[in-house]
Amino acid sequence: MPLAADVIEALRVVIDPELGENVIDLGLIYDVAIAEGGIAQIEMTTTTKGCPATGYLKEAVENAAWSVAGVQFAEVRLTYEPAWLPEMMNDSARQRLGLA
Repeated sequence: MPLAADVIEALRVVIDPELGENVIDLGLIYDVAIAEGGIAQIEMTTTTKGCPATGYLKEAVENAAWSVAGVQFAEVRLTYEPAWLPEMMNDSARQRLGLA
């Protein structure tokens, strides 16, 4: 589990270009698991299905995960179930965006 925590921390550098907040605080990362052989399996979403930053975010998440020592490969899977809602943001992100 420590490797998954390291990956989650590394994902904080990935900033959504529209909202200016990281993908962790926004609640865009649904799951991080580490499979045998150091494969990081990340399930994520975007704020909307047609988000123009989808490709950028997916690639940035993959690269950030791959930068963690012990991760040999990163797999990022996009999902829209459940759909993202602003309530999924942590309190800090909501405050910074003026939603708290």
